[in-house]
Amino acid sequence: MAHRIEVEHGTHLFVEDIGSGQPVIFLHGWPVNHKMFEHQIATLPEQGFRFIGVDLRGYGQSDKPAHGYDYDRMADDLRVVIDKLDLKESVLCGFSMGGAIAIRYMAKHGGKGVSRLALMGAAAPVFTQRNDFEYGLPKENVDGLIDGAYADRANMLVDFGDLFFGKEPSEAFNGWFHSLGMEAGPHATIESARTLRDEDLRSDLHTIAVPTAIMHGRNDQICPFELAEQMEKGIEDATIIPFEESGHSLFHDEPEKFNDVLLQFISESVKI
Repeated sequence: MAHRIEVEHGTHLFVEDIGSGQPVIFLHGWPVNHKMFEHQIATLPEQGFRFIGVDLRGYGQSDKPAHGYDYDRMADDLRVVIDKLDLKESVLCGFSMGGAIAIRYMAKHGGKGVSRLALMGAAAPVFTQRNDFEYGLPKENVDGLIDGAYADRANMLVDFGDLFFGKEPSEAFNGWFHSLGMEAGPHATIESARTLRDEDLRSDLHTIAVPTAIMHGRNDQICPFELAEQMEKGIEDATIIPFEESGHSLFHDEPEKFNDVLLQFISESVKI
């Protein structure tokens, strides 16, 4: 089943809703869409869970308004989806930028409807380096992505893919994944990159009051592993699950472990 949910006047999000049972909500990373979770779309309903895949505003099959690409607004969008679908006791799973939005949702909306949180290669608590935060990417690297999006977005995404995958994908997979990035609005891609560069979630972490799994690749070149350690320090009930053979794309680099850890976390508790 697919939904088009109006999150503010004239702006609708596309939401894939498959299966029944406990809801598991997926928030994708920059600049793709919910289709990146295709293995979870196939697996979770078979295991008795309800897959909820959200295309964030500006991405995939969702509307692409000119505004609203900050974490506050995207967290508000998620609140509308959770309320409209009446989701309760959900597991919220955020990858990369989606992880950052999930953190802001937990802080701003008190985690309404969410009983567990999975942060997967999350772009948090701060994506870029600053005077009081030595981790993450230099801000100029993100400026380079923005300049590349203006000049030749398709080629910029090819270059970004070289950093994204820890294990080289097949030509077919690489082409498919690149196409997901090209489904995004160019303005959404640029504005979200600015948000990634500038937002700071450090004060949000202590508000998270649910069990949290931090799934992170040891060799992540986009969201370095040190970010996972900073998140664990800030979230009271958090456990890091390192993916020793993964870069940023832990869902691709170690797909069986990714599904096993996620299913175990959804079902009961994380055991390393």
